[in-house]
Amino acid sequence: MTDPSARPDLDELLGAMGAAGARISEIDASEAGAGNISVLMGWEVDLGELFPETEPLTLPVAAPALAGHTLLVTGSGRRLRQIAADPLANVGAVTVGDDGHSATLHHHPRRLFERLTSEFNSHLGVHDDQVARRGIDFQAVVHAQPPHLTYLSHLAGYRDTRMFNRRILRWEPETVVSLAAGVGVLPFLVPGSAEMMAANVAGLRDHEIVLWSKHGVMSRSDISVTRAVDRVEYAETGARYEYMDLVAGGRGEGLSDEELRRVADEFGVETTWI
Repeated sequence: MTDPSARPDLDELLGAMGAAGARISEIDASEAGAGNISVLMGWEVDLGELFPETEPLTLPVAAPALAGHTLLVTGSGRRLRQIAADPLANVGAVTVGDDGHSATLHHHPRRLFERLTSEFNSHLGVHDDQVARRGIDFQAVVHAQPPHLTYLSHLAGYRDTRMFNRRILRWEPETVVSLAAGVGVLPFLVPGSAEMMAANVAGLRDHEIVLWSKHGVMSRSDISVTRAVDRVEYAETGARYEYMDLVAGGRGEGLSDEELRRVADEFGVETTWI
């Protein structure tokens, strides 16, 4: 999003975060306070009107590529389904300092959270890595806990990335088009840990969505917040079909490799999963 005229303003981004939170909730991917969203803005942002109160913040990990950048981040324990009704109560704005480690948390007086999401280190790590590698100035990152994707990751055979992708991409032609890079499958790692963050950052270099085994998913998009949610929804739909087939005794054919290749060729999709 390098064209300044295409940059959304704060109200638009908060509205998009609200819509994203509502959709995640609608597909049962965010029970209670589960799930979190962050949005990176690599341009100067006037936060004073919407986020007039400030306090110093030490980032959980160094993010030198984000120096001077601003992130909108959901608060810990806040329900994603409630963002739309009052985004200023549920979202904080973080401006990263020149040293890439200190920051300022901007918030509204109606703030309802004590701290930012417990997965903030993974969000920061992904934003920092993508900015450093690709020079992007906008990115949305979404963590959700879709039930069918999470369930499949409890089955040992589905924790193999190649096998997992071949199984979920076979149910709808749209899936291989929308998830051409596939879903990266990570092993179980403790939520919020440094190991989780490192594996997540590495996984999201090659994929636009990764499955955190026995936990949930994280997706990214440098187009829009809703596009990041779309990736969760496409992956979850494939996982739901796969679960249905398991329950039915594995009787569904699914799309063959040849059929998937025809779809990919028709839409100009390059993928390694066929």
